[in-house]
Amino acid sequence: MQNLTTLFHKRIGLPEDQKITFEKLAEVLEKTAQTIPFENLSIIENKTGKITKENLIHKIVERNEGGLCYELNPLFYFYLLENGFNAVLTDGVVYNHAAEEYIQLGRTHVTVLLNHEGQTYLIDTGFGGNLPLKPVPLSGETISSYNGEFRIKKEKQEFGDYCLEMKLKHKDTEWKIGYAFDSRKSIEVANLNDIQTIIAKHPKSSFNKHPLITRLTQNGNITLTDTTFTQWADGILSKETIDHVKFKELAKQQFGL
Repeated sequence: MQNLTTLFHKRIGLPEDQKITFEKLAEVLEKTAQTIPFENLSIIENKTGKITKENLIHKIVERNEGGLCYELNPLFYFYLLENGFNAVLTDGVVYNHAAEEYIQLGRTHVTVLLNHEGQTYLIDTGFGGNLPLKPVPLSGETISSYNGEFRIKKEKQEFGDYCLEMKLKHKDTEWKIGYAFDSRKSIEVANLNDIQTIIAKHPKSSFNKHPLITRLTQNGNITLTDTTFTQWADGILSKETIDHVKFKELAKQQFGL
């Protein structure tokens, strides 16, 4: 069997033998965000499987599907380990801006912490359209990518000791909270199955009601639901109403699903 790095690079369009250094991670994250969709189709179609390294490889880089945070970030974590990085998985609680509170599902956001030369960074490939596209240092320094500005704020509260804040390009004028996480805590792959169960089954989960597929593009992002297709391009929003037939067509055409 080919190793994960070879398969992953083939999936995102990098040379299969490309050596990955810390400085190269921004390019890898950008290509990942533009290629691998954030999507919940396995939940909607009731086809979820056990989360293991082998199953994630099979789903995302062999069958060319996407996934949610508890699939996309663990796959990237395994990729980092395979390339000699010092990384752990951790969980967090997403902030609901409409309700102005942290979501009530608990610690269901999975993300990656990477230690490099004595500094800890947050890496996220599974937060929908809110991806930093670069490692974000826990030191508080702001990083900028074509997707916006991102920073980590130290904050002692019930959900952890840090939170990710963001100011998305063309969308936000003020900093807003993405999620809180605990830098002192790591989770195991076995914990991911519990998170998947909550997201798939909990009545308050936003991912078990309607299909959602989104990915970044070179100048914005595209999002598909069962009723709409939304495109952001250079800050311009366009939205069309669609039916089931068009949904199937766009899922294949725009996301390869």
